[in-house]
Amino acid sequence: MNPSTLLGMIGGVVLLASVIAFTSQDLGVFLNLPGLGIVVGGTIAATLLSYPLHEVVRVFRVFLLVLRNERYFFREDMEEIVEVSRLWFSGKLAAVDNRLDGIRNPFLRTGVQLVIDGTPMEDINDLLQWRMNQLRRREHAEAQIFRTMAMYAPAFGMLGTLIGLINMLLATDTNDFAVIAVNLGVALITTFYGLILANLVFKPIAIKLERRTEERIILMNMVLEGVTLMRKGRSPAYIRETLKSFMAHHQDDLRMKEERRDPASPKADAPRSR
Repeated sequence: MNPSTLLGMIGGVVLLASVIAFTSQDLGVFLNLPGLGIVVGGTIAATLLSYPLHEVVRVFRVFLLVLRNERYFFREDMEEIVEVSRLWFSGKLAAVDNRLDGIRNPFLRTGVQLVIDGTPMEDINDLLQWRMNQLRRREHAEAQIFRTMAMYAPAFGMLGTLIGLINMLLATDTNDFAVIAVNLGVALITTFYGLILANLVFKPIAIKLERRTEERIILMNMVLEGVTLMRKGRSPAYIRETLKSFMAHHQDDLRMKEERRDPASPKADAPRSR
């Protein structure tokens, strides 16, 4: 499991449990199945109305990716590019072709295959850029579904609050305080559920998926740069140093994006050196 995801889940549960335990005399009041049903059921129903069924089903499968500690083989793929380019630079076409099946990254394998086939540079760039755009578009849509659910959850929490208040007002004529208390509990707890689901589940998952997409695009850009240099006939040493500089630059860009997302970060307010 992804360590940061595990720590976040445990930390969130511990924080909520601690606050509830220290501030409430009855922990059972925070478990309200009708209120939870309003928020969860309403959020899922609105999401199904907003997106096709197959996209919603797929995005719940993507949720498992957030829990998994996915590794990106930046250094391994860079060494793979350099080794293949060394064979290509030496004119060992048969060796390059034999090594092709052992390349783990399918994007890199496609690029090397295009180079071996003598595909023009413009066509290689267009095809690989198209695949990158398709991946970015698909994964952005997946993250957007979770952002949409983060928007719906508090709204249905407020809907549950209105339902509880309406029922509570109707029950005031009976002077039955048990009925009033039940409806008041539904009114308050649904907003609580909506905020928790939005800010501790749906929105963090969306941010996690967006970060995953950014890292995958950086890796694909590195592969594209290496394949382009290989097609141009650059030396393996030149390709290695270029890719190292490329990776350092893009990792800095990724860190800057994270700092802009977190206004509280001290580095976000620090002046840039000139």
